[in-house]
Amino acid sequence: MGRLLKAHGLKGAIKLELYTDSPNQRFAAGSVLKLQVPEDSDWFGKHITVKELRWYNSSPVLFIEGIDDRDQAEGLIRAILLVDQPLDELPAEPEAWFDHQLTGLKVIRAGIEIGSVVRVDHMPAQDLLAIKTAETEVLLPFIKSFVPRVDLEAGLVEITPPGGLFEDVSEAVDEN
Repeated sequence: MGRLLKAHGLKGAIKLELYTDSPNQRFAAGSVLKLQVPEDSDWFGKHITVKELRWYNSSPVLFIEGIDDRDQAEGLIRAILLVDQPLDELPAEPEAWFDHQLTGLKVIRAGIEIGSVVRVDHMPAQDLLAIKTAETEVLLPFIKSFVPRVDLEAGLVEITPPGGLFEDVSEAVDEN
């Protein structure tokens, strides 16, 4: 869900790099998070409880129960924050999916399977589906006009990409 970057202030707050689209839900007060840290860390095998998530200059800052000063916060820097959730749980927003639910889905174009989703890249403008075909890997903007249908039960994603994205531009021109 995120990574702890650096201590913020003197009261134990820590700047946070987000890996989730739902930070206010995932980092709600009382949320218990797993820590991914090196085995030699004092925090190995432990959990933390969120006290509060605040935003400073559009940057998320996390307050954690029991972490009350900068020195304590420094011990958690670079920790990855994880959460347990059922693999079939969907986000609260309609037409939203978690990355692990999309990875591995068959990609269908004009009724023909052309590959599979290997990952989701989160970029500033929009998310990109990384699609592995027989020949290469293609990054497709994950927008409704290019990905009109995601069917988790059927295990597929239907796409309608612009010409030239999955074939040489000369091939796309010849087809038209």
